[in-house]
Amino acid sequence: TALSSTFRLTSDAKPTCLRSGRRVYWVYWLSVGRAARLLLYKMAVPGEFLNIGSQVSCITCLGQRLQGEVAAFDYQSRMLTLKCPSSSGKPNQNDVLLINLHYVKDIEIITERTETPPPLASLNVNKLASRARTEKEEKLSQAYAISAGVSLEGQQLFQTIHKTIKECKWQEKNIIVMEEVIITPPYQAENCKGKDGSALSHVRKIVEKHFRDLENQKSVQRSQAQQTQKDTALSS
Repeated sequence: TALSSTFRLTSDAKPTCLRSGRRVYWVYWLSVGRAARLLLYKMAVPGEFLNIGSQVSCITCLGQRLQGEVAAFDYQSRMLTLKCPSSSGKPNQNDVLLINLHYVKDIEIITERTETPPPLASLNVNKLASRARTEKEEKLSQAYAISAGVSLEGQQLFQTIHKTIKECKWQEKNIIVMEEVIITPPYQAENCKGKDGSALSHVRKIVEKHFRDLENQKSVQRSQAQQTQKDTALSS
């Protein structure tokens, strides 16, 4: 950026926007003594130069390059939202980046979109509110387990059961499932208590599969670690 630390912008400094090719500049006229100095500041850009759907490339003050499609831009706060290809590689998903343009030293418009963007999709507010409540309840439940001194194995088992059966909760250090099954520490299949029936049998199967999968995962990790050690020894 051409903004020198020698000068300090004051509230009466009036910016003018200029455009050179695909780059956008802010121009400030500053009075220093009797001399007037022209200062070019390549930072935030006005809304008309960041149309929704345009492809832009930004370089942050740390030198990181960010590129994507403009999804939203707020002129007052200098906040830019970019839609980028998913880092997971899934074609039906996108990464969304929120960028504070106060910390961007360069921005370039790669492809400008001039046509009117399509209308925003309608949101199911009730569904979003329900998801928010569910997420809040899960986080509170997790926080309760930690504060109650529940072991990591117990917390992991609770999360596994909750993915299949939503009706589960903590009662001190015990897991209560469907108000019918109680799982006490150390949370193995034999620690599942309740009336004999489909509910108890189903919960025990979930517990057994959880620890079986956990053991298989640990076995794979051990094998990978051993292979890495062998490869390191051979290379040295």
